[in-house]
Amino acid sequence: MKTQIFSEAISKRNQIKFLYGLDEVVLEPYYITRDKHGKKVIYGRVTNSSEIKKFEYGLIANIKVFSNRRFSPRINMIS
Repeated sequence: MKTQIFSEAISKRNQIKFLYGLDEVVLEPYYITRDKHGKKVIYGRVTNSSEIKKFEYGLIANIKVFSNRRFSPRINMIS
């Protein structure tokens, strides 16, 4: 279920909000994969930050997709 929600948000470039442990996170989701321990994770840019972070599926709860908040992926260019 989480994968379907996240995949749709990634393809439509919608921001998402969820609880991660005790923290509320608003994220621009980029991609889904498994980490080196085999746990499913999602990577994305946290709103109001330039940082790309990894979040484990097992700690994510109460997902909300913002269909009215779209984003364009940001890629840092190094010259």
